[in-house]
Amino acid sequence: MTSNHEQVQLSLVQLDNYGPWTVTPSPRRETDLQSLQARLYADFADFVGRDDGYAFFDRFDNIIGVTNGIDRRTHERFQEHVRNQYPVTASIGVGAAETPLSALGKATRQLQDAGSAQDPDRTEILSTDGTVDPGDGEVTIAHFDIVDVTGTYTDAQNAARTTLDVRRGTLELAEYMQTEHDSVARFVGGDNIIAVCPRLPESAFNDAQAAVRQRADIEMQVGVGRGRTAHDAGYRAKLALEECRENGHRVHQITTTAATD
Repeated sequence: MTSNHEQVQLSLVQLDNYGPWTVTPSPRRETDLQSLQARLYADFADFVGRDDGYAFFDRFDNIIGVTNGIDRRTHERFQEHVRNQYPVTASIGVGAAETPLSALGKATRQLQDAGSAQDPDRTEILSTDGTVDPGDGEVTIAHFDIVDVTGTYTDAQNAARTTLDVRRGTLELAEYMQTEHDSVARFVGGDNIIAVCPRLPESAFNDAQAAVRQRADIEMQVGVGRGRTAHDAGYRAKLALEECRENGHRVHQITTTAATD
């Protein structure tokens, strides 16, 4: 049985002294930096995924994880992995709160209070402001995508134009969800945007779609799920999104445990 208590834990990973390292002893090849960032994100996604968490690449030298139920020792193991496998180290701030934006704010302050991201003396900080034990809280995941992105965009216009359209829709949605609902929404590839949200009524998601339609002229649909972990909630959100695709709904929610049993 899931709890009705809204509590979400977010982890913010920052590479230590990364900017200076990229130009020492001379500027490094951009492709080498991109490869390192991509591998690091994949490793973090694997780490949190083992415990049913979610990862967002964010800015690559900054990575966000939805980490309900993931303890301090697991975060330490990821830091050890980075130290052993990469030429850089990672610091992590962890925050827990009733809304994702507040949780990420707490995680951010943990790192800011420990020193600048470009401070050579700030190395492998792991600082927490509250954690969520397994089963103690619930997460809401909203999985958005663009209606008929293939027919309307991918197969109908230049790929450069499509990328700008998708990113504009992502930005407008993320801005709206953050401002109106203390949510954290991130692009996750293709035409998909995942938002970590508080518990919201269906009308809130209708309003979000209307805002994107008005600001970016893009039509979206969304599946919403709730669960004890990001994976639990996200799987239900995926099922709900499939319901939208099959039946033409613009919003569908699955919030009971039956969907994953």
